Amino acid sequence: MTRLHLIRHGETDWNAEGRIQGQRESVLSEQGQHQARALQKKLAAINFDRVFSSSSTRAQQTAALALSHCQQPVSLQDDLREIMLGPWEGHLYADIEKVEPQAVSAFRNTPDLFNVEGAETFHAVQHRALTAVQAILTDCAGMEIALVSHGVWIKSVLSHYEGRPLSRFWEPPGMHNCCHSIIEVSAESGEPRIVRYADLDEGF
Repeated sequence: MTRLHLIRHGETDWNAEGRIQGQRESVLSEQGQHQARALQKKLAAINFDRVFSSSSTRAQQTAALALSHCQQPVSLQDDLREIMLGPWEGHLYADIEKVEPQAVSAFRNTPDLFNVEGAETFHAVQHRALTAVQAILTDCAGMEIALVSHGVWIKSVLSHYEGRPLSRFWEPPGMHNCCHSIIEVSAESGEPRIVRYADLDEGF
């Protein structure tokens, strides 16, 4: 059995103020640090064989706190970074909405149709995420794996494995800060199965 634990980073100052992060750097807020330490207490009993993290600062900070009990080095990967939102990054959602209301509406309501010049589409980030996950699962078969990443990135992976189309991407469960999801891959069938979705166990 292979178990992939998907962990979203803790709250950042930009999260709190509604500023668009994407692949721009931001750091954990005091609340985000508290969330990561609280998660560590829940994960402390798990003996992780491998630890991966997005190379974004906020993900690295979360990994350092939430997985502080792990002896393994953290493997940083650019492919685990959040959806790249190009010209929107660093701006408040409220400000972008005034300038590009249709694009913001697509992002929130019809993500499968979201297409802004200089930004990734949801299709592109999902492809990038699944390629990275498949490589990790192949390399780490039979292991307990921790992976720290971002909300859209993680939800794109979960959406694929639950058969959810991107048009329904934002439907619950939501990806709150430091939420923990688990995908199990059977050694016999090789079939992946979501057993925890954003802290909700089977039956979500």
